[in-house]
Amino acid sequence: MGKIVTKKNLTRKDVIIEKAAELFKEKGYKASGMRELAEVLGIEAASLYNHIKSKSELLHLICFEVANKYTAVIDEIEHKDISSLKKVEELLRFLINGMINHYQQVYVCDREWKYLEEPYLSNFQAQRRSYRKRIAGIIEQGIQKKEIKSIDAPTAVLIMLHAVSGIESWHRSKQKITAKELEENMISILISGLKK
Repeated sequence: MGKIVTKKNLTRKDVIIEKAAELFKEKGYKASGMRELAEVLGIEAASLYNHIKSKSELLHLICFEVANKYTAVIDEIEHKDISSLKKVEELLRFLINGMINHYQQVYVCDREWKYLEEPYLSNFQAQRRSYRKRIAGIIEQGIQKKEIKSIDAPTAVLIMLHAVSGIESWHRSKQKITAKELEENMISILISGLKK
């Protein structure tokens, strides 16, 4: 057993989190163990605890890294001087690219968050609810400004987020379009459904 091999711009802790996300995605959080993660990393289990306290800490780090990035992006988009429709498009492109390029982390955040321990579970749920409300708020502003057709904003948010979550099947597909084609197709379909 050796040392954790790091990639460019990544710390040992980053590599541990990345491999944990892969393992949690593959086996599920509950079925994954720290010994197994240590094996994947090529280190002794005891060495793993020098970098991370527990499996629950790993889930917390994965979920909140994704959630905090989502919050930062919506903060940025909300303050842009562009139409509401363009804001929704920018947000969708960010979400689609996250699901394409950071699939394991986003998948774990989306599916395994329910195993977070308190107070992190309540905090995460509140952040998730707030995020959805803020997206709905952008859509509602667009409806008021007559940039977006009159629809139920929370339903639109639900449909968009489920569509992005469905990119999971693109990852599993044997024959697939390119990531760029996927992004453009999704934007075309989802944005056209909002246009007045």
